[in-house]
Amino acid sequence: MIHHSEIANNDLYRKIKQREINFGGNKKLKIYGFLNCKSGKRMNRENRVFFSSIKEAIENGFRPCGHCMKSDYNIWKNDLL
Repeated sequence: MIHHSEIANNDLYRKIKQREINFGGNKKLKIYGFLNCKSGKRMNRENRVFFSSIKEAIENGFRPCGHCMKSDYNIWKNDLL
């Protein structure tokens, strides 16, 4: 997990381009999703974190975004019921 506030923009763009970063998340809400998610783009920089994989996000206790990852979110939600 990489905190947005701890990485320089150039390094961030390079890691995204090289596909070392594939997902973004909100560390306060514990939600992860695709980098192009409209909800994710609105969050504050200090709350934003990045992951290389879904596995990494789940290992850190994050759940799928209900907007950009609807099917994964529904699976997660149904497992809780």
